[in-house]
Amino acid sequence: MQDIKLQTAANDGPGQSECFTHDVKRNPGIPLDKSWVNGARVNLSAVEQRTKTLTTRRSVKKDWQAAWLLKALTCIDLTTLSGDDTPGRVKRLCAKAIQPVRRDTLEELGMGDKNIHTGAVCVYHQMVPTAIEALEGTNIPVAAVSTGFPHGLSPQAVKLSEIKASVKAGAKEIDIVITRQHVLNQNWRALYNEIKSYREACGEAHLKTILATGELATMRNVAKASLVCMMGGADFIKTSTGKEGVNATLPVTMVMVRMIRDYYEKTGYKVGYKPAGGISKAKDALAYQALMKDELGHDWLQPALFRFGASSLLGDIERQLEHFITGRYSAANRHPMS
Repeated sequence: MQDIKLQTAANDGPGQSECFTHDVKRNPGIPLDKSWVNGARVNLSAVEQRTKTLTTRRSVKKDWQAAWLLKALTCIDLTTLSGDDTPGRVKRLCAKAIQPVRRDTLEELGMGDKNIHTGAVCVYHQMVPTAIEALEGTNIPVAAVSTGFPHGLSPQAVKLSEIKASVKAGAKEIDIVITRQHVLNQNWRALYNEIKSYREACGEAHLKTILATGELATMRNVAKASLVCMMGGADFIKTSTGKEGVNATLPVTMVMVRMIRDYYEKTGYKVGYKPAGGISKAKDALAYQALMKDELGHDWLQPALFRFGASSLLGDIERQLEHFITGRYSAANRHPMS
């Protein structure tokens, strides 16, 4: 029964290799609709109440928990964005992305024959060629942060050249940061034009827009910025750079995914979601997955539409999977990231 449940839940929907292709029809963007943007409302008390009770109302145990955790690790953008990154560290991270869980652990779970790997590897532009070489022969995309990450204060021409350079180097996904002052000044036309220019510079590479929600002052600003980025052609909207004082939270996630749902219902285009920053525990991953399942449905549990921006999360998922098998927690040093 254990193997049946794991196979069913971890592989529910498209096959593993199919999940990692961008087989979702891309969001081309739409003309800026200021009336829609300005009409966005957020009932903050309802959002907080809904997310506060999420983990108590929705929980998965035993076999199903292991299956959900396996699914979660396939949605991780395994990330290293440090000033002391080296080619050696990036190569080791890529090796971890290819084999995120010990082979013996997967075999014990009845999943040894599955091609389980992370959703992407995310690095600075300088490390893109190294990552591409290390991932050669796999279908794991390389994502590059761009546009003056993490502050986004570089000149616009420099930002566009950064995107084009990373795409030329082989990055399949570009994580950009928006100009926060456009949101704080309610200058929606400027934000829209910014996103449109980034989308054009990306070409075939997928555009993931980082809102830096911890710096946008209000939840209503988060909702409005989410809509404008999607109207501009974003393939994903993402919470944070991981460098802000406040990063991904369940309330922010609720607001953003409700905007994704609204956009999908009105345009027919599916936009992905990526929470990032501060998500380091397996139980947190389960909470985000439950919210995505409740609010957007099965499609948004696949890597094509859902990613975690994280690195340490993978280590805790590994520990939880080993505990599921042995009943004991292993030491963290058994699961190095790089």
